Amino acid sequence: MSRANVVPWVGTVLRLVLAGVLGYAGAIKLPDPDESVRAVRAYQLLPEPVVQVVGFGLPVLEVAVALLLLVGLGTRIAAGVSGLLMIAFIIGVASAWARGLTIDCGCFGGGGEVSAEDTEYPQEIVRDVLLLAASAWLVWRPRTRLALDNVLFPDRHDSPPADDPDTDDPADPADPVSDDPDIAEPRGASR
Repeated sequence: MSRANVVPWVGTVLRLVLAGVLGYAGAIKLPDPDESVRAVRAYQLLPEPVVQVVGFGLPVLEVAVALLLLVGLGTRIAAGVSGLLMIAFIIGVASAWARGLTIDCGCFGGGGEVSAEDTEYPQEIVRDVLLLAASAWLVWRPRTRLALDNVLFPDRHDSPPADDPDTDDPADPADPVSDDPDIAEPRGASR
C-alpha cells in the first residue's frame, strides 16, 4: 500500500479519535451545566461572567465540533477549533499546576477541588498534547476517508508536498495517459 493510500486512513483514525474524545467530553457535561461552570471556576482564570459563558458553552462547542469531525464535514475548520481548544486546555491545566491548585480538570465531567494526590496534571497535559497533534495533522491533511467533505466537495484536494513520490501529477508530461477526454492519445504525441 502506497503512502498516498495510507495518509487518508491515518487522518480518518485521528478524526474519529478526536470526535470520540470531544463528543464524550461534551456529552457527559451537557446534563449538568452547573457542574461544568464549577469546573471552569476552579481554574481561577476567568472573571465570573465569562466563567458562566464558558461553562455553559464549552460542552455545546465540544459536541458540535465532535459531530463535524465524526461525519467529516468542514474537517480543517473543525480540527482547527479542536486544536485551539486543546491549547486552551493545556494552558489551563499547566496554569493550575504551576499555581499549586489541586483540582480535577473537569474534562470529562466533575471538576473542582480534589486532594493533591488525586491530581493528574502530567497525564492530562500529555493527553491534550497528543490530541493537539491529531488536530494539527487534520488541519494539514483534512482529506480523509468516509467523510462528507469528499461527497460535498469532490474537487478539493490536499496539496501533497512537491517531493511526494507517491502522488500522480495529472499534468506530468511523463505520464502517458491523458485525463482530458478530448485527447485520445498520450501526452506529447503529435496529431
